[in-house]
Amino acid sequence: MSIHYSGALRRSNGVVAAIAKQLKSVNLKAVNRITVSFNPFNENAKSTRELLVHLTSPKIIKTNPNCIVKPEVLCNLQPAEVKFSLIDPVKEQTKLKEIRFISDNLTTLELLQLCNKHITPLAPKEDVTATPLQTKSSKAAGSSRKVIKRK
Repeated sequence: MSIHYSGALRRSNGVVAAIAKQLKSVNLKAVNRITVSFNPFNENAKSTRELLVHLTSPKIIKTNPNCIVKPEVLCNLQPAEVKFSLIDPVKEQTKLKEIRFISDNLTTLELLQLCNKHITPLAPKEDVTATPLQTKSSKAAGSSRKVIKRK
């Protein structure tokens, strides 16, 4: 008599792999400005600072080069906060001016998951028009070249 195996067939890749997976799907096209405010002396500011580093990476900035990321270092006891100001078409569509995350008790992974859940779906859809694939033979048949010989 055998006991059925229960559980995962393989181990998880860990938090770093989960963060990398979340970073691949971040899209900031719906965002005009990101303001990250934190108190550096607070114990819970580490995840907010890590999010700031991830949001300023070149891959994430390529999703919206016009997005301004502004860090605010606080010296008071306000909780850490990430503010996403939306672009005008998204403001009209959702009736929201900005989206705020109070990030005091959240991990970096949870902040990225919230960003993918609330910010990424607001990105405007791109019109992708399919252009027909042209092969070398179709290019040659479609365009007749005139060879001009010079004397």
